[in-house]
Amino acid sequence: MKAKQFLVVGAGRFGAAVATTLYELKHEVVVIDEDEEAIENIMDKVTHALIADATDEATLRKIGCSNFDAIIIAIGENFEANILATVAAKSLGAQHVISKAKDLLSARVLERIGADMVIRPEHDMGVRLAGQLSSPTVIDALEMGDGHEVIEVEISAKLCGRLAELRLPNRFGVQVITVSRNGEITVSPHADFVLQDGDMVLLVGHSEAIDKLRTYLAD
Repeated sequence: MKAKQFLVVGAGRFGAAVATTLYELKHEVVVIDEDEEAIENIMDKVTHALIADATDEATLRKIGCSNFDAIIIAIGENFEANILATVAAKSLGAQHVISKAKDLLSARVLERIGADMVIRPEHDMGVRLAGQLSSPTVIDALEMGDGHEVIEVEISAKLCGRLAELRLPNRFGVQVITVSRNGEITVSPHADFVLQDGDMVLLVGHSEAIDKLRTYLAD
């Protein structure tokens, strides 16, 4: 996987989690925050950590914000600063700006001023948890950002059988990526492969297709 470059604005709990995880995944990560203590706490866990004001266009220009693959605006309670940082990044030609919102109204405002993607961490996690609880066979899910999701499913009686007969692409619009059974992994199984009770399967599909499958498993 080719390393990417990310700029994370805000070193609070959310920003720090995003930044350190991206760094652990071997990407280049620059973090900026006005709080000196927050920067000191994260400086050894990312590529660069700077004490700076992200609402200042001159600061973002000096950092070269247009050169990053994505900028994550993770400012917490100061919504005005969040808006100003988002506008500044977009005006300087940032490729992809992801802004954190605390509620629906904030999300709508950030979308209108040009954020390429708006996330509401607590809301999004709540929706994800609800989906998993309503479909107990769905172990985990990952949104891919392009309208698709990857989910891990524990096979039950409803999905046992030959893949050719289950017709998952036709019925639900999902494709099997891998099947894990007794520690052995089968990648892109052929049509004659038989899914068995207890198999762990990775599936990919559009979010609407994944929702359709979740509903089927929950019934």
